[in-house]
Amino acid sequence: MEWSSRRSVIRMNGDKFRRFVKAPPRNYSVIVMFTALQPQRQCSVCRQANEEYQVLANSWRYSSAFSNKLFFTIVDYDEGADVFQQLNMNSAPTFMHFPPKGKPKRADTFDLQRIGFAAEQLAKWIADRTDVHIRVFRPPNYSGTIALALLVSLVGGLLYLRRNNLEFIYNKTGWAMAALCVVFAMTSGQMWNHIRGPPYAHKNPQNGQVSYIHGSSQAQFVAESHIILLLNAAITMGMVLLNEAATSKGDVGKRRIICLVGLGLVVFFFSFLLSIFRSKYHGYPYR
Repeated sequence: MEWSSRRSVIRMNGDKFRRFVKAPPRNYSVIVMFTALQPQRQCSVCRQANEEYQVLANSWRYSSAFSNKLFFTIVDYDEGADVFQQLNMNSAPTFMHFPPKGKPKRADTFDLQRIGFAAEQLAKWIADRTDVHIRVFRPPNYSGTIALALLVSLVGGLLYLRRNNLEFIYNKTGWAMAALCVVFAMTSGQMWNHIRGPPYAHKNPQNGQVSYIHGSSQAQFVAESHIILLLNAAITMGMVLLNEAATSKGDVGKRRIICLVGLGLVVFFFSFLLSIFRSKYHGYPYR
């Protein structure tokens, strides 16, 4: 297949799709990303998914196990609208596997909404469908190392400037706030975001509606983790106020107000948090 031997990902129009993907016989599998990358489509998710797709295709193209048994292609809506209509496809991005023999089955469509579109997850799905195992190699990214070096430099510089007055190191409140920030980050799913690389939010290409909460308990958006972080912080603030009202020995009226504010924060934001959980974990019996 001379058309696919030079590039990691091959762009296709309707004619090429029917010739190389739909028309039998074939002795190779084809992974197709149906997308809408033109600027006027304003599909940020498509661009993010395309970056992961390119990483995966390059990993396969330059691996020692590369063979002409698997090819990566793209069908853009503005170049192959007839293909979208033929497949009754009304959303993008969508990943499909076209096997050498027979028609694609349900499992040959990648469950992007539930799993996300990280290159590693796509590689696992491809291995299940084709028995081709791809080891993902990402281009070097030094932004994390640079950020860590800047942070260490900043902390070191601060300690040097305050070298004659380091009492702030023993400040319990400061350490407590730092510990809470770490806990909020971990419980909101920031590590999951770092590993899976989900989109910030999802925009429905049909009606333009933006979703900040993923509809499944198996995945999340970056915006969703930020929302959960703020809700946990508000609940924690309510608990701190309740503790302050119970342990302080100040004015009774002021303590009563602090207690009511703390109780309100806990009840309202915990109810909000529970409603999000129930929307993601369908069938949860408690309110």
